[in-house]
Amino acid sequence: MGREFVPKERFEDALKKLEKIVSKLEEGEIPLEESLKLFEEGIRLSRFCNQKLDEVEKKVEILLKGKDEILKAQPFEPSTDLKETSSEEE
Repeated sequence: MGREFVPKERFEDALKKLEKIVSKLEEGEIPLEESLKLFEEGIRLSRFCNQKLDEVEKKVEILLKGKDEILKAQPFEPSTDLKETSSEEE
């Protein structure tokens, strides 16, 4: 038997599953065999999430390229709406 077909996962769903696995493993209350299975699943999810992040990063780089095809790095600045909201709450 090979690997089972896994439908396309969403990044957010995979990240939530990974967080649950990490929490279970950190508790340390599960048997060794189950821990190993969870660890294997966690590694798979971690690789999946890293791959998705790499894909998104490449897409963003393509979108940021200028007409001369040279990537122009631009610092990330949160929108002013977020800044105003957080200062109002204080």
